[in-house]
Amino acid sequence: MTEDEQDPSDSPPAEATGEAGDRGVAGFVTGLMVGALVGAGLALLFAPSRGDRLRRRLGRGARELRERARDELERAARHARREIARRR
Repeated sequence: MTEDEQDPSDSPPAEATGEAGDRGVAGFVTGLMVGALVGAGLALLFAPSRGDRLRRRLGRGARELRERARDELERAARHARREIARRR
């Protein structure tokens, strides 16, 4: 094997180089937020009809969660843009 033909098993994993680390964290946070929103929606859907107060609280919590998720995703996007610009 020549120097140009490197065995893929000789290269460090993407996690070790930091390349996939940022995507993994962003994917995890995104999945966490989506799961929380789906869970909140299902809770609202299946709450007893007499639980008006509970549904209002859950709705308020879902709105707050959506705002936090939006803020976190915007922060992650800014970070990703900075990293891309830095690596150019």
